[in-house]
Amino acid sequence: MHNYELIVIGAGAAGMMAAISAAKNGIPGEGILVLERNEKPGKKIYITGKGRCNLTNACESEELFLNVPRQAKFLYSAFYTFSNDQVIEFFESAGMKTKVERGNRVFPQSDHASDVIGALKRMMDRYDIRVDYHTRVRKILARDGSVSGVELENGKTCHAKRVLIATGGKSYPTTGSTGDGYLFARELGHSVTELRPSLVPFTAEEEDVIRMQGLAPKNVRVQIIDPDRPKKVLYEGFGEMLFTHFGVSGPLMLSASSVVNDDIAKKKLKLLIDWKPAISEEQLDKRILADFEQNQNRQFKNALSGLAPAKLLPVLMDRSGIAPDKKVNEITREERHALVSTLKAFSVTLTGLRDFNEAIITRGGISLKEVNPSTMESKLVPGLYFAGEVLDLDAFTGGFNLQIAWSTGYLAGLCAAENYCNET
Repeated sequence: MHNYELIVIGAGAAGMMAAISAAKNGIPGEGILVLERNEKPGKKIYITGKGRCNLTNACESEELFLNVPRQAKFLYSAFYTFSNDQVIEFFESAGMKTKVERGNRVFPQSDHASDVIGALKRMMDRYDIRVDYHTRVRKILARDGSVSGVELENGKTCHAKRVLIATGGKSYPTTGSTGDGYLFARELGHSVTELRPSLVPFTAEEEDVIRMQGLAPKNVRVQIIDPDRPKKVLYEGFGEMLFTHFGVSGPLMLSASSVVNDDIAKKKLKLLIDWKPAISEEQLDKRILADFEQNQNRQFKNALSGLAPAKLLPVLMDRSGIAPDKKVNEITREERHALVSTLKAFSVTLTGLRDFNEAIITRGGISLKEVNPSTMESKLVPGLYFAGEVLDLDAFTGGFNLQIAWSTGYLAGLCAAENYCNET
C-alpha cells in the first residue's frame, strides 16, 4: 500500500505534461506517480506526423479555436493557460530545438518524434517523478464520493487524493489506447459520448477511384455534399489528398472526416473534386480547345498528357464518354464540355470511414458537461481529473490535437497542484 498526492494514469502526451505541471506548481515529485501499461512512455507520440511529431501549430490563438470543429469554448481556459507559444518555449527549455513548416506546423528540428519524448522524460526526471511501466490500472477507488486511489491489475492498491485519467482514446489501439479511461469514468458515474474514429480515411464505392491508388494530388479543391440536399455543402477545402486501395485519404480528407463524421455515420455522401481549381470552367474549356488544336490528328488518349496525371487519364476517358481511339478533330463540343465537367466536378461516393486502427484520434469521449473547463476536474467526483483524448474533444490535423493534450494536461496538473497547496 502506497500513498501519493497525485496518480496519473497514462504516460502519453497529456499524462506526462500533467505530471510535470503538477510538480512544477507545487506537488513534490515523490508525491506523483505515473502509471503506464506499456514498456515505455509516449508510444503514440512516436508515430505521429509519420514519426516526426507535429507537436503544435504556431498560428494565432483565434485560429487555434477555429481548428477545433466542436466545443472549442471548453478549451478557452486550457489554451490560454498553456498556449502554443508556451508549448514551444517548454520544449526549447527542455533542450529540444523546434522548427516551423508550411501551415505553421511545428516539428522537432531533428525530425525525430523520439526527441519530444526525450524532452518530456528529462523534465520528469528533473522533478523526480516516478513512472511505473508495465502497470495496468483495474479501477479507480473512491470513498465518500471522492477519489481515494487506484487498484492495479496485480491486486496492489495505491492511495491518492487526486487521480488524473490521461489514457487516450481508442485510436491506434496497438499503442495501448484501448478505452480503459472510458470504463473508469463510467464506473464513477460519468457519461461517455458515442465513440467513432476521426481524422481517418474514407472508403469509396467506385472501382475507378480504387484504380487510382497511389495518386496524390497536391492542389485540389474538394466539396462534400449530402446527395439528398446537393446545394448544402458539408465540407469544403483545398490542399493534398491521396487515392488508396479502399478510397481516399491525405490531409484534406482526414480533416474532412472530423467535419462530416456524424453525417457519414447515417448515409453515403458525395465528394466532388476540382482538379483545376485555379481556373474557371470557361478557361479550362479554352485551354483544352487549344490543346486539341495542336493535336488535331492524334487520338484522344494521346492528347491529354499535359492535362492530368497519368493515373487519372484512363478514368477521365471513361467518365467523359469519349472513345480513347477517337481522333481529336472528331470530338464534339458536347464531349469536350463533358471532359471539362469531369475535371471540375469529379464525383466520388463516400461510403464510410475506416476503423480505429487507422484513425489518428477518437471522436467522442468523457462528456464535457461533467468536467470543469477551468480546472479539468470532474464535476461529479472531487479529486478526479481528465486530460487529452479521453475527453470529448477533437481537432483538425496540423498539431492541434497535441495542443489539446498539452493544454488540458498542463491545466489539470496545475489545478491538482493548487488543490494540494490549499490543503497544506
